[in-house]
Amino acid sequence: MNFDLSDDQLAFEETARQFAMQEFAPNAAQWDRDHHFPVEALKKAGELGFCGLYTPESEGGLGLSRLDASIIFEQLSMGCTTTTAMLTIHNMATWMIATWGQEAVKKQWCEVLVSGEKLASYCLTEPGAGSDAASLKTKATPVGNGYVLSGAKVFISGAGSTDVLVVMARTGGDGAKGISAFAVPADAEGIIYGKAEEKMGWNAQPTRMITFDNVKIDASCRLGDEGQGFKMAMQGLDGGRINIATCSIGTAQQALNVARQYLTEREQFGKPIATFQALQFKLADMATELVAARQMVRMAASKLDSKHADSSTYCAMAKRFATDVGFKVCNDALQLHGGYGYIKEYPLERHVRDVRVHQILEGTNEIMRVIIGRRLLSDETSVL
Repeated sequence: MNFDLSDDQLAFEETARQFAMQEFAPNAAQWDRDHHFPVEALKKAGELGFCGLYTPESEGGLGLSRLDASIIFEQLSMGCTTTTAMLTIHNMATWMIATWGQEAVKKQWCEVLVSGEKLASYCLTEPGAGSDAASLKTKATPVGNGYVLSGAKVFISGAGSTDVLVVMARTGGDGAKGISAFAVPADAEGIIYGKAEEKMGWNAQPTRMITFDNVKIDASCRLGDEGQGFKMAMQGLDGGRINIATCSIGTAQQALNVARQYLTEREQFGKPIATFQALQFKLADMATELVAARQMVRMAASKLDSKHADSSTYCAMAKRFATDVGFKVCNDALQLHGGYGYIKEYPLERHVRDVRVHQILEGTNEIMRVIIGRRLLSDETSVL
């Protein structure tokens, strides 16, 4: 088993690192303060292929593996957590359209999404359907040669500033088998966007409620067949869990880097605080846990790439562990800075605010434990 990155992966990593340090890092604090959605920066990311990392080459994407994408997202998130997280959501929605879209929809959206000229949002969560996604109420009622959408989605990243919405809606009976997926133009008549939510973090992307008030869409907007939507959503979330875990790792690595530098420069009691063994132990634990989280995420990404029977379980494990570790490392880095960590002149408080939501979205970490526990206790599983 080789844990070293290939030459191609090293090249991807270096390209992403340079881009993040040039385009994201110098602006991240200002974007956060101004609640600015950096559309132009996302377009620049698209010029390097970062808007269609694992979208098939046949649809204009790079066709990379989930492991390759994870390596890239880690470097990007070291520059700006929030913008990279939005980029991961856009990648997931683009991949879904490219994978299951009908020809007319793929022709309409794939090229402009992969290039970053247009952006996508993913609409699954509802006011009454969060962790219990299969209970969603948004309906797509067949009418003539299309459907009429009615219902509401909440906590939608990019809502009001993106161009296409991948929407999960009910076309059949109750439960998972009654759900279908649609690619809906974001400016379709009858779509109503709520106010931008005031959030703890992720301020460089808007989050809004979306109401669908009898929105008429063509049948060609449906992704795949009726009833396949929930399966698509779960496949998307496996990759999404790898992506958001990766964003936690990249942010935590940057926080660790900043803390390490601070310990060597800050002096108390006549010497650098890096000489205090208690702080050395803290730094050692932070680095050790971060390396463990990174390896778990990369293993889960490899399982997803190889279509391992328990890939979903590995993705849940990686998401739970890496997002918990990522938050802890960022919080510990803030603590190592003392009062300076708490002020906005330093990036630590922003890192803490931004990674906290990673323990909630793409399935809460409590739900990750449910997924893992059920699989371990099922008759179908062997030792993972």
